[in-house]
Amino acid sequence: MKFYSTNNTNLRVGFKEAVFNSMPKDKGLYMPVEIPYLGEKFISNLDEYTLPEIAFHIATSLLEGDIPAEDLKKIIYDAINFYAPVVELEKSTYVLELFHGPSLAFKDFGARFMSRVMSYFLAKGEKQLDVLVATSGDTGGAVALGFLGVPNTRVTILYPKGKVSNIQELQLTTNGQNIRALEIDGTFDDCQALVKQAFTDDELNNELRLTSANSINIARLIPQTFYYFNAYAQLLREGINKVIFAVPSGNFGNIGAGLLAWKMGLPVEQFIAATNVNDTVPKFLKTGVYQPKSSVATLSNAMDVGNPSNWVRIADMFKKDTDALKKQITGYAYTDEDTLKAIHEINAEYNYIACPHTAIAWRALRDWKHERNSDNVAGVFLSTAHPCKFPEVFNKNIADKIVIPEHVKALSEKESKAVSLDVDFAGFKKYLLENN
Repeated sequence: MKFYSTNNTNLRVGFKEAVFNSMPKDKGLYMPVEIPYLGEKFISNLDEYTLPEIAFHIATSLLEGDIPAEDLKKIIYDAINFYAPVVELEKSTYVLELFHGPSLAFKDFGARFMSRVMSYFLAKGEKQLDVLVATSGDTGGAVALGFLGVPNTRVTILYPKGKVSNIQELQLTTNGQNIRALEIDGTFDDCQALVKQAFTDDELNNELRLTSANSINIARLIPQTFYYFNAYAQLLREGINKVIFAVPSGNFGNIGAGLLAWKMGLPVEQFIAATNVNDTVPKFLKTGVYQPKSSVATLSNAMDVGNPSNWVRIADMFKKDTDALKKQITGYAYTDEDTLKAIHEINAEYNYIACPHTAIAWRALRDWKHERNSDNVAGVFLSTAHPCKFPEVFNKNIADKIVIPEHVKALSEKESKAVSLDVDFAGFKKYLLENN
């Protein structure tokens, strides 16, 4: 498969180059030249396949031989070795739990697949790969665990000071080995801007072999399509073939992967983009004006993105047909007060504990259904992180019900090794060069 840039549709690069370069020099994002249609036979019989089998079929169709079949199968079966169940809360309302991987977040799908793909492509004797990643919360932990101990790689994670939960910070800063954490005195958007600037800096690129582990990397996007198809497979086993997805949305890679799955033939009736007050996309869907803004800190910190990078991919998939885009995507935005109310309501109604991001997606799904008086289609909201990662959000009654995994309890006994930096590209560049 060849890939082009969203800023240059004439560009053609292979999968390996797209993975390692992460972002084209023109500052666009890579997209497949052709999005394959997986075929009615495969889709209507998804219920006959396991998650790794579904993942292998999708990856084979997208990559078209860039990785030999047997090698690709080994990568997938090693990376996707945890489950992602669809849990029924009531008739026509389901939650897709994506927090059963090692970092307890949906980003384990992308990070584990990408780390293994990069390791596969790295030849012996090649220059060390420096992976830069900005995180608003969960990405950093998933990437850290995905790359921990991977030979000939070094990961540098940038996270905003005081804007990630305690457990998230421990997941970023206590690994050591080939994982480094930088605490940036700014917002996620500042962290993301530093990473993007590094990729276009000639001196850094001459000294270091840079790539990204953010969702701007196409190797992060591809595996996120797997769980959409797998969710539909689980619904088919229950006799359900109509579905809408409500997706907690920050940098818009998650919902972007869902739309890619839809383009590949997955029959999704509607996507709901659920955000917090960082509502750049919901406002665009209502007004037609796309106006990025500075991010605002909220309880749902992994969604604190005022200028979502992956929106250009979504716009590209619709070829700038705004009417078609608005028909397929509905946007909702909620305050912290709304979020807390949703957390309490979902617990009271279903005895279910949802992290703040998940609660926002549930609220958006419920509001969408009420507005349309629609109960004849299965609504699936994505649960993107384990609630134990956000203990400060819950009242005591709910917090006491949360079962904390043993490996999370052990984090508090580890030493944090973060380095603090200002929002200053010169300082960031100096750190990378002096610690090469």
